[in-house]
Amino acid sequence: MFMVEAKRIIIVIFGALLNALSLNLFLIGANVYASGFTGAAQILSSVFKDFIGINISTGILLLLLNIPVLLVGWFKVGKGFTLYSIVSVFFSSLFLQFIPVVALSNDIILNAVFGGVIGGLGVGLTLKIGASTGGMDIVAMILSRLKDKPIGIYFLVMNSVIIALAGILYLPENALYTLLTLYVSTRVIDAIHTRHEKVTAMIVTLKTDELQQAIHRKMVRGITILPAKGAYTKADKSLMYLVITRYELYDLEKIISEVDPDAFTNIVETAGVYGFFRRD
Repeated sequence: MFMVEAKRIIIVIFGALLNALSLNLFLIGANVYASGFTGAAQILSSVFKDFIGINISTGILLLLLNIPVLLVGWFKVGKGFTLYSIVSVFFSSLFLQFIPVVALSNDIILNAVFGGVIGGLGVGLTLKIGASTGGMDIVAMILSRLKDKPIGIYFLVMNSVIIALAGILYLPENALYTLLTLYVSTRVIDAIHTRHEKVTAMIVTLKTDELQQAIHRKMVRGITILPAKGAYTKADKSLMYLVITRYELYDLEKIISEVDPDAFTNIVETAGVYGFFRRD
């Protein structure tokens, strides 16, 4: 268990490093903005520097923006989930402080694309192991539970504000390049890990009881179990059907690999759930 959690923390730190590299080597120097709280911290840093004359780094502002959100997340989302978010935010801010802001290219399109790819890779890897980069992830989860709307809506609103401010405060082109970065990063995240709030897992297994008990020890989710038969082996199996949030996906994959590594599992994106679905 220690090795599993250590690996998880290492990946979270590596994701924070990639996020910092995307900002300091590509996006900040080109006045192109990332998504979520990272982009908001960039905008505030630019405003303080260019309009007020106060130089406050993106890393410091990212940390300050996340403090109240992480406190709320601790009580509203979950302590384990928020703890990994704290690690991610802390190391992102730390790396942003110590990695110098260097323009590797004067081509703003290259900066927008490579910044989006590296940043998306960092976020995608973090989400894939069941952690979070903090900030907008936590805000979106809380609002989604209160309003029962998809998380993507809140990401869209937040990022739309960032794009608009990039165009108003600087050149309209900056808004377009920011939009390009957001598109690229989203595509990379989708390639690594789903951005949907809920996913449906269909598991074909011979170890139905053991798997069901292991899942219920870790998460409070209803499971529908249907009889199934292998087309080639003719062996009697079971199909376990359950809907989980994307943040529980890592835990489910770990349970399946430990209890029945030979199980066939299909994960599909879920657009919506009608009826009872535990949200707290």
